[in-house]
Amino acid sequence: VLYLFCAALTEHKILFLSSSYQRLTDACRALLALMFPLKYSFTYVPILPAQLLEVLSTPTPFIIGVHSIFQLETQELLDVVIADLDGGTVNVPECVHISLLPEPLLQQTREALSMVLDPELEVADLAFPPSTISASSLKMQDKEIRAVFLRLFAQLLQGYRWCLHIIRIHPEPVIRFHKVR
Repeated sequence: VLYLFCAALTEHKILFLSSSYQRLTDACRALLALMFPLKYSFTYVPILPAQLLEVLSTPTPFIIGVHSIFQLETQELLDVVIADLDGGTVNVPECVHISLLPEPLLQQTREALSMVLDPELEVADLAFPPSTISASSLKMQDKEIRAVFLRLFAQLLQGYRWCLHIIRIHPEPVIRFHKVR
């Protein structure tokens, strides 16, 4: 999930494959939800019809879902990150370099996600573990995952105001992002 998240943030092409249309839609929507508060502004097609498979050769970034019966047609795509939802694998081609999160944040995010998804890990090494471990409901688990990614964005974007540059030569001041800083 973190590879797909970083691929979407760094504007790569992402293709989901599955034999379930519901799973394709859910995976595409989940990836967009994890990017909150950012908005994905490129091509987004949760279920691509067979007649439009040539769209996968477009040079622009995208998040697209394709039924797995068209997997052979997607094999020749060299610059597309392919997530097989049925097999649980993510294939990143050699020519694609995904910039991951900076190291302290990457490890913290992995640990936080593993504690949300598998809370038993927190007490697995204790000599005297507590007798009951309450598993979160799906709704609460969804909120906890969203909180992990929202906290990640807060840590990534902290201090952004330091990079803003105000231009006062216009009648009204214009705020620009100073890319060098």
